[in-house]
Amino acid sequence: MRSHVRTIVVLAIAVGLVALFLHNVDLWRVGAEIVRARPEWLALSLVTMVVNLAIRALRWQYLLEPLGHTSFANSFRATAVGFAASSVLPARAGEVIRPYFLAHQAGGQQDGSERMSATGAFATIILERLLDTLTVLVLLASFVFVFGKDLATANPTGFAIVKWAGASAAAVSTSVLIVLFVLAGQPERLGRAMRRLEHAMPSAFAGLVAKIAEKFVRGLGAIRRPSRVLIALAWSFPLWLCICLGIWSVAVAFRFEVPFTGSFLLLALLVLGVAVPTPGAIGGFHEAFRAGTTMFFGAPDDAAVGAAIVLHLFSIGPALLLGLFFAAQEGLNLAGVRRLANQADQGHTV
Repeated sequence: MRSHVRTIVVLAIAVGLVALFLHNVDLWRVGAEIVRARPEWLALSLVTMVVNLAIRALRWQYLLEPLGHTSFANSFRATAVGFAASSVLPARAGEVIRPYFLAHQAGGQQDGSERMSATGAFATIILERLLDTLTVLVLLASFVFVFGKDLATANPTGFAIVKWAGASAAAVSTSVLIVLFVLAGQPERLGRAMRRLEHAMPSAFAGLVAKIAEKFVRGLGAIRRPSRVLIALAWSFPLWLCICLGIWSVAVAFRFEVPFTGSFLLLALLVLGVAVPTPGAIGGFHEAFRAGTTMFFGAPDDAAVGAAIVLHLFSIGPALLLGLFFAAQEGLNLAGVRRLANQADQGHTV
């Protein structure tokens, strides 16, 4: 029942955001703007979406090393399946499917060399999100304080909101990273603390919670070595600069006057847009891009709507097709992926 209510709420939010996005929009003019877009720049944007998927897989493979060996092929397949799931399921289900799919693949290895704890692998997903947030904030700060000072006079209110949101996100991300660093240093202590729950709840359940918590913290093994975190952070910059290139290429294709560094601001707005847990970030992604290009860079509204639609299709298309293909190779159709999401959400192990 709870999952049905959540789905209804998420779909209602998506419908509302799409209605806001398409309010007073001439769809014929939007279609004309899409047809007029420069194909060579659209092709470049599409290529960047595949490249950033590969960089994500390489970074994740590196973060997983403290847990055990994982091949790039398995990391790439699981990453594609995870992003495909997030494109069709609500509440960013791919974030929990990705480690479970990886563990499913690893469990199928004949020599057992790639056995992987899904709970531990999920911990690296949280670390990834923190690294992503910090990277996006650095790029945003470089635009706000170096490259985009002229926009502060053009739209002071919007610029002030962006700065406030960036500062708040930076504070929260840094705090969470510090907490995870402390937990990762002593996973056994956390396990012992969780076992004390046996005095307050059934011992079998408390023991399960303690075991999961200890595996989770062991999955943060990369944090115990600052050098490994810095290397993973270094991987994050080419990843997000590649994403910025894809955003900027679409802006150029639609003839918007957006400098490459302007994509840093659009990226931050898109990150806020995709935080709304609709399937494939529908609505939130579109409205964030439209608002950013029209408010800060003077793009025509119909063209901004067309560009948002194209960029969204490019953002989810390659991962969706690859993810569904890789899932099918494992005998999973869309219903199977949904069942895997439910299993992961309930905390089952693979």
